[in-house]
Amino acid sequence: MKIAFFEVEEWEKPLLSEKLHGDDLVFYPDPLTIENVAIAKDFEMISVFVCSTINKEVIDQLPHLKFVTTRSTGFDHIDTAYCKERHIVACNVPHYGTHTVAEHTFALILALSRKLFVSIDGTKRGEFDHSNLLGFDLYGKVLGIFGLGDIGISVARIAKGFGMNVVAYSRHPSEALARELGISFLEFNEVLSLSDIITLHVPYSKETEHMINKKNIKKFKKGSLLINTARGGLVETESLLFGLEKGILGGAGLDVLEEENLIKEERQLIGRHGVKSADLRTLYYDHILMKLDNVVITPHNAFNSKEALELILDVTVQNILAFEDKKMQNTV
Repeated sequence: MKIAFFEVEEWEKPLLSEKLHGDDLVFYPDPLTIENVAIAKDFEMISVFVCSTINKEVIDQLPHLKFVTTRSTGFDHIDTAYCKERHIVACNVPHYGTHTVAEHTFALILALSRKLFVSIDGTKRGEFDHSNLLGFDLYGKVLGIFGLGDIGISVARIAKGFGMNVVAYSRHPSEALARELGISFLEFNEVLSLSDIITLHVPYSKETEHMINKKNIKKFKKGSLLINTARGGLVETESLLFGLEKGILGGAGLDVLEEENLIKEERQLIGRHGVKSADLRTLYYDHILMKLDNVVITPHNAFNSKEALELILDVTVQNILAFEDKKMQNTV
């Protein structure tokens, strides 16, 4: 079949061409919008990313469209209700960073627990003084996980490998999962007060915005670490600074910062249409965070592994082949 791919990066083209060698592929670097929809009018199948707009206005200009697959987990850029009305199948990529993000979570934890960056910086300056480098073992410590989706579960499994005790908060606690992982589900504030390390793995929404805030920052166990590889908006930056300055928190490992509130999908960051805007006040707080020795910040890079990015393409290809075989998968 003839398939149009929009928002395609150069490195993706050979991989897609190899995996879909029996189809006629056309690649476009820009998003699909109402302004350029005419170039897609003859296609039955299209693949897009999050900057494309697949709404009623666009769909009505695509008379032959039967299938649309987005190379993302989120699909709010697609009018799925209208797709169903028009008998157009829409698919997504449900998961792609399960192991990648979980491993990065522990990279941040270990960087803080063993003061890796302070050690490395000092060694590069020819300093071999250990007096400021006292770390702590993860073995026997309590890890508190907020959110037990695929990533949270992967984090829990890694933690058990380190010999950690794991407690978790979830809106849907599962006794079967607790038994399988060897963890305990507790109430929100109990997890805060008992954990030596807190790690966040919940989606960003109105309900989860600033779930760590001025009201609960004092409930953390004194000297504990906060790790956030999910979304910056989960943590109120001003409260995080307060916790660090007052010694409530012993440190923080952050792959995400609060001003990244417009990011829909991680892979958006490495594409040509990445988000550039930021809140100036929050940026000021972030600038302070970056200067603290007990804070490790990475540039929203937890998702960014070769395996995760290739998995996006693999699942997209599987979605296409399944549709061609009349066996739908990952429909939204």
